[in-house]
Amino acid sequence: MTDGRRAVRYDVEAAVAHLSAADAKLGALIAAAGPFTMKLKSQHSPYEALLESIVYQQIHGKAAAAILRRLIEAFGDLHPQPEQVLAAPDHLLRGAGLSGSKALALRDLAAKTLDGTVPTLARIRRMPDAEIVERLTAVRGIGTWTVEMLLIFRLGRPDIFPVTDYGVRKGFLLTFGRVPKGKPITADMLPKPEAMHRRGTKWQPWRSVASWYLWRACDLANNASPPPA
Repeated sequence: MTDGRRAVRYDVEAAVAHLSAADAKLGALIAAAGPFTMKLKSQHSPYEALLESIVYQQIHGKAAAAILRRLIEAFGDLHPQPEQVLAAPDHLLRGAGLSGSKALALRDLAAKTLDGTVPTLARIRRMPDAEIVERLTAVRGIGTWTVEMLLIFRLGRPDIFPVTDYGVRKGFLLTFGRVPKGKPITADMLPKPEAMHRRGTKWQPWRSVASWYLWRACDLANNASPPPA
């Protein structure tokens, strides 16, 4: 039995070779971290993936998993369809453990799925990254970071650079910056997105792979900030 994950579709060997040749310091990180082993999550529709993202926002993973399980059970052991979410009484959604704001976000997600703002899985696979970000961030409660995680870990897009992600910023500092010995990393030490974009230009078109290695830099420093599971 497998866990439903699958390999990325792009050429990992070519990506690693390009990144190592383009940036010596990144190449050293790649050599230290070892093979690229990221697997894509079992691919739900964009609607289902965003529903789960909304449930998981800003709460502990175990609590979110319990809420998601109760929500699914309330609709017959399947992800509720958009029509069901819109028709559901508030007490059903709140009874699963959703906050008021998350219940509103799920209703907005459902409405925007029905009106076509949130595309189908077949459609999203053909859309450019920027259009996906524009479409999905129109949903209440969905920001750029959430869409970037979907692009990397569900759709397997190879050139996403989530420069607001704490782990990526920290890994960038550990790899390219100077961290005072014996001092904890604080928010003011983290690199600015502009500086990250400047260096990241040379990593195109493989910035998703570079980002994965920046997360690994945190692991190597024994201060893990792994990418979302």
